[in-house]
Amino acid sequence: MSENNTAHYIGIDVGTGSARACVIDGQGNIVGLASQNIKTWQPHPEFYEQSTTNIWDSIRAAVRQGVKEAGVPPSSIRGLAFDATCSLAVFSKETDKPVTVGGPGGSDDQNVILWLDHRAVEETNIINATDHPVLQYVGGAMSVEMEMPKILWLKKHMGHEEFQDCEFYDLADALTHLATGTKTRSCCSVVCKQGYLAPGTKYGEEGWQLDFLRQIGLEDLATNNYSPLGGINGKNGQYLSAGECVGPLSEKAAAELGLSPGIAVGSGVIDAYAGWIGTVGAKVDLGLDSQIDNKEHLSHRLALVAGTSTCHLAMSDTELFVPGVWGPYRDVIIPGAYVAEGGQSATGELIRHVVESHPAYSATLAAAKEAGISLYDFLNDYLHKEVAKSQVNHVPELAKHFFFYGDLWGNRSPLADPRMSGTIIGLRSDQSTKSLALHYYGALEFIALQTRQIVETMNEHGHQISTIFMSGSQTLNDLLVHLIASACRMPVVLPEYVHAAVCHGAAMLAAMAASKAPGAKPKDLWSVMSQMSKRGRRVDPTTDAHEQGLLQVKYEVFLDMCFKQREYRCLVDGRLHAADS
Repeated sequence: MSENNTAHYIGIDVGTGSARACVIDGQGNIVGLASQNIKTWQPHPEFYEQSTTNIWDSIRAAVRQGVKEAGVPPSSIRGLAFDATCSLAVFSKETDKPVTVGGPGGSDDQNVILWLDHRAVEETNIINATDHPVLQYVGGAMSVEMEMPKILWLKKHMGHEEFQDCEFYDLADALTHLATGTKTRSCCSVVCKQGYLAPGTKYGEEGWQLDFLRQIGLEDLATNNYSPLGGINGKNGQYLSAGECVGPLSEKAAAELGLSPGIAVGSGVIDAYAGWIGTVGAKVDLGLDSQIDNKEHLSHRLALVAGTSTCHLAMSDTELFVPGVWGPYRDVIIPGAYVAEGGQSATGELIRHVVESHPAYSATLAAAKEAGISLYDFLNDYLHKEVAKSQVNHVPELAKHFFFYGDLWGNRSPLADPRMSGTIIGLRSDQSTKSLALHYYGALEFIALQTRQIVETMNEHGHQISTIFMSGSQTLNDLLVHLIASACRMPVVLPEYVHAAVCHGAAMLAAMAASKAPGAKPKDLWSVMSQMSKRGRRVDPTTDAHEQGLLQVKYEVFLDMCFKQREYRCLVDGRLHAADS
């Protein structure tokens, strides 16, 4: 039998609420998939904490269950790799044990500050006030969701000796550390990208920027050649691109996972980057010249990884800076290439909030259950029936005079403004399912229009995005996918494994790492993606001229609502300041 038939690889995806283990064969077919919930603590408002101990326990159960479901012997597993949310994990230098992130009285097990934690608002403002050149790599300003502000918060709320004993990891790197015992960091590491300039950048030498750390009060992190952050690449630390082999799986970790020790462990990535890997290689006819290698088209492909939040990932061959977009980051996925990250802090969560906070939610949910379909499918069906009943041409026409702006959790891209909030024009006292469906549609339309705003901002600054490759739970919503394609006026491609594109991407990293083992034939990431990616489904923009025109004018209103909100704030603040003077 060939290697493709006998070898298997595991991708482990740690999302906000669960850990999943995906087992694939040598052709990229998913043969086993299992999930386990992970716990989140919320000790105070805006605080969200997790535990690497709890996460690892969930990973152990998911891996064992996934291998069992695949029906393959554990000895056939040749590699594994992790992806995870861009959350901050803290360990003790001295003991390598978890360190509490909640301050006095907190459990040591709670050693992860989740990405959506907003405790470090003051620290974020302190960092952004420096206007340091490092900030250009995070779109001009750090987000409260980033990790450097959270480290500064920890310094303020820990004892001096306790803070000096801390080592900081991206969650994916922390899991790789638990699997191998090494302290290697990935080039994808968010901790790395928020204070470290890669080779070829316009500012400074490769390495951490001491003047930046001094300005924000974190010069302690420079101790022992920046060892709390992973050290200096090639000196006392190592930074690897996605899928490079970190080392062998340790005997301890192998026993816990039910696998063979010594198998290859690949350098992990943020979950959205795994979504890029599992999505943009989808085989689909894009009307390209057959002589063009699809790898040459990667810079034209935007990966839209859409779940609780949405991340927009675009690749370029040159260093492109975009306001409100993180990056460009070199070497994180493919050596020598740059990646930029746009994002919407809440999309799936926005839809859920809008629907569940409406007075008609309970009655509409009951109707959906009686019909035997999901609530969102019920609402989509309801809207399409309303189109027929109202004798209009399409769903957007039902909401032509309803204007919804949905930055309820602030704006990540392209404004990088945490003070942004929501706005509704067209609000009535109606509490029926019809009103709920209208508000639900408004949230979908907002997501699509803001996606266009992010794409256009990126293209205005040098990107060449012409196709969206979308994955995540929101791909199940046909109305939303149609709106994104039509609003952005470009095709949207959905991969075969829409439920598991992120996990599938992590498994490809495992296959790449295994190819570096002694006696194996080394492969680069694109070769692995070409071999293991499946066919995709293409969704084209509307061809209805009336619908196109309506979405265009709604986009113009969307932009006006976006910038008017900031104008109103400035107007009020200016008047108050003048009055106080």
